[in-house]
Amino acid sequence: MSLIKFNNRNRLFPWNNDNLKSFLNSDNFFDNDFLDDESLMPAMNVKEHDKDFEIEFAAPGFNKKDFDVTIDGDILNVSAEKNTNQEEKEENYTRKEFSYSSFKRSLQLPKTVNTEEKVKATYNDGILKLNILKKEEEKGNSKKKIEIL
Repeated sequence: MSLIKFNNRNRLFPWNNDNLKSFLNSDNFFDNDFLDDESLMPAMNVKEHDKDFEIEFAAPGFNKKDFDVTIDGDILNVSAEKNTNQEEKEENYTRKEFSYSSFKRSLQLPKTVNTEEKVKATYNDGILKLNILKKEEEKGNSKKKIEIL
Protein backbone atom coordinates (compact mmCIF):
# COMPACT_ATOMS: atom_id res chain seq x y z
CA MET A 1 0.00 0.00 0.00
CA SER A 2 1.28 3.48 -0.88
CA LEU A 3 0.41 6.74 0.74
CA ILE A 4 -0.67 9.74 -1.34
CA LYS A 5 -0.39 13.20 0.09
CA PHE A 6 -3.73 14.97 -0.11
CA ASN A 7 -4.07 18.69 0.55
CA ASN A 8 -7.61 19.41 1.66
CA ARG A 9 -6.99 22.92 2.99
CA ASN A 10 -8.09 24.64 -0.23
CA ARG A 11 -11.46 22.93 -0.07
CA LEU A 12 -12.05 23.93 3.53
CA PHE A 13 -10.73 27.47 3.11
CA PRO A 14 -11.23 28.64 -0.50
CA TRP A 15 -9.74 32.06 0.21
CA ASN A 16 -6.37 30.30 0.60
CA ASN A 17 -6.58 28.98 -2.95
CA ASP A 18 -3.75 30.47 -5.04
CA ASN A 19 -5.90 30.62 -8.18
CA LEU A 20 -8.56 32.66 -6.42
CA LYS A 21 -5.97 35.00 -4.92
CA SER A 22 -4.31 35.63 -8.27
CA PHE A 23 -7.69 36.26 -9.95
CA LEU A 24 -8.80 38.79 -7.34
CA ASN A 25 -5.44 40.56 -7.34
CA SER A 26 -5.14 40.77 -11.11
CA ASP A 27 -6.15 43.70 -13.27
CA ASN A 28 -8.55 41.39 -15.12
CA PHE A 29 -11.00 41.30 -12.21
CA PHE A 30 -12.65 44.55 -13.33
CA ASP A 31 -11.66 44.19 -16.99
CA ASN A 32 -15.11 43.08 -18.04
CA ASP A 33 -16.88 43.93 -21.32
CA PHE A 34 -19.97 44.87 -19.34
CA LEU A 35 -18.11 47.76 -17.72
CA ASP A 36 -16.71 48.95 -21.04
CA ASP A 37 -18.79 51.70 -22.70
CA GLU A 38 -17.89 50.34 -26.15
CA SER A 39 -19.80 47.11 -25.44
CA LEU A 40 -23.02 49.08 -24.93
CA MET A 41 -22.75 50.67 -28.38
CA PRO A 42 -24.81 49.18 -31.18
CA ALA A 43 -22.97 47.76 -34.17
CA MET A 44 -22.91 50.17 -37.10
CA ASN A 45 -22.49 49.89 -40.89
CA VAL A 46 -21.81 52.84 -43.18
CA LYS A 47 -22.28 52.46 -46.92
CA GLU A 48 -21.51 55.16 -49.48
CA HIS A 49 -23.60 55.18 -52.66
CA ASP A 50 -23.51 57.57 -55.62
CA LYS A 51 -26.26 59.84 -54.26
CA ASP A 52 -26.37 59.13 -50.52
CA PHE A 53 -24.87 57.55 -47.43
CA GLU A 54 -26.65 54.65 -45.78
CA ILE A 55 -25.98 54.21 -42.05
CA GLU A 56 -27.36 51.21 -40.18
CA PHE A 57 -27.45 50.65 -36.41
CA ALA A 58 -28.22 47.25 -34.87
CA ALA A 59 -30.49 48.24 -31.98
CA PRO A 60 -32.95 45.44 -31.22
CA GLY A 61 -35.52 45.77 -28.46
CA PHE A 62 -36.32 49.44 -29.03
CA ASN A 63 -39.40 51.11 -30.52
CA LYS A 64 -39.45 53.94 -33.05
CA LYS A 65 -40.43 56.42 -30.35
CA ASP A 66 -37.36 55.51 -28.25
CA PHE A 67 -34.90 57.02 -30.78
CA ASP A 68 -33.66 60.60 -31.00
CA VAL A 69 -31.79 61.41 -34.23
CA THR A 70 -30.42 64.92 -34.81
CA ILE A 71 -27.91 66.67 -37.04
CA ASP A 72 -26.06 69.58 -35.44
CA GLY A 73 -23.81 71.22 -38.03
CA ASP A 74 -21.80 68.31 -39.39
CA ILE A 75 -22.40 66.01 -36.39
CA LEU A 76 -24.97 63.21 -36.54
CA ASN A 77 -26.28 62.27 -33.07
CA VAL A 78 -28.20 59.01 -32.61
CA SER A 79 -29.47 58.02 -29.18
CA ALA A 80 -32.13 55.77 -27.73
CA GLU A 81 -33.53 55.19 -24.27
CA LYS A 82 -35.98 52.56 -23.06
CA ASN A 83 -37.44 51.98 -19.61
CA THR A 84 -39.74 49.14 -18.64
CA ASN A 85 -41.43 48.53 -15.31
CA GLN A 86 -43.62 45.58 -14.43
CA GLU A 87 -45.30 45.14 -11.10
CA GLU A 88 -47.53 42.28 -10.06
CA LYS A 89 -49.28 42.37 -6.70
CA GLU A 90 -51.01 39.38 -5.22
CA GLU A 91 -52.32 38.69 -1.77
CA ASN A 92 -49.11 37.14 -0.40
CA TYR A 93 -46.40 38.71 -2.55
CA THR A 94 -45.33 41.56 -4.80
CA ARG A 95 -43.14 41.02 -7.86
CA LYS A 96 -41.50 44.01 -9.47
CA GLU A 97 -39.17 43.91 -12.48
CA PHE A 98 -37.56 46.78 -14.33
CA SER A 99 -34.98 47.33 -17.03
CA TYR A 100 -33.20 50.28 -18.59
CA SER A 101 -31.39 50.38 -21.93
CA SER A 102 -29.74 53.34 -23.62
CA PHE A 103 -27.00 54.36 -26.00
CA LYS A 104 -25.67 57.50 -27.65
CA ARG A 105 -23.48 57.63 -30.71
CA SER A 106 -22.12 60.69 -32.53
CA LEU A 107 -20.53 60.75 -35.97
CA GLN A 108 -18.87 63.55 -37.89
CA LEU A 109 -20.39 63.72 -41.35
CA PRO A 110 -18.23 64.37 -44.41
CA LYS A 111 -18.43 67.71 -46.22
CA THR A 112 -20.23 66.03 -49.15
CA VAL A 113 -23.39 65.45 -47.06
CA ASN A 114 -26.36 67.70 -47.72
CA THR A 115 -27.60 68.58 -44.22
CA GLU A 116 -30.34 70.83 -45.65
CA GLU A 117 -32.25 67.91 -47.19
CA LYS A 118 -34.53 65.64 -45.20
CA VAL A 119 -32.92 62.49 -43.80
CA LYS A 120 -34.88 59.30 -44.39
CA ALA A 121 -35.00 57.15 -41.24
CA THR A 122 -36.61 53.72 -40.88
CA TYR A 123 -36.63 51.17 -38.06
CA ASN A 124 -37.44 47.59 -38.94
CA ASP A 125 -36.52 44.24 -37.32
CA GLY A 126 -34.08 45.86 -34.85
CA ILE A 127 -32.19 47.83 -37.52
CA LEU A 128 -32.27 51.64 -37.59
CA LYS A 129 -31.44 52.76 -41.12
CA LEU A 130 -30.62 56.36 -42.08
CA ASN A 131 -30.23 57.61 -45.65
CA ILE A 132 -28.47 60.98 -45.89
CA LEU A 133 -28.28 62.60 -49.31
CA LYS A 134 -25.06 63.96 -50.79
CA LYS A 135 -24.68 67.47 -52.19
CA GLU A 136 -25.05 67.93 -55.89
CA GLU A 137 -21.66 68.17 -57.53
CA GLU A 138 -20.84 71.59 -58.82
CA LYS A 139 -21.05 71.82 -62.58
CA GLY A 140 -18.16 73.30 -64.46
CA ASN A 141 -14.52 72.70 -64.90
CA SER A 142 -13.04 71.50 -61.65
CA LYS A 143 -9.62 71.10 -63.22
CA LYS A 144 -7.29 73.88 -62.23
CA LYS A 145 -3.82 74.66 -63.51
CA ILE A 146 -1.33 75.42 -60.71
CA GLU A 147 1.52 77.76 -61.56
CA ILE A 148 4.88 76.89 -60.07
CA LEU A 149 6.89 79.85 -58.79
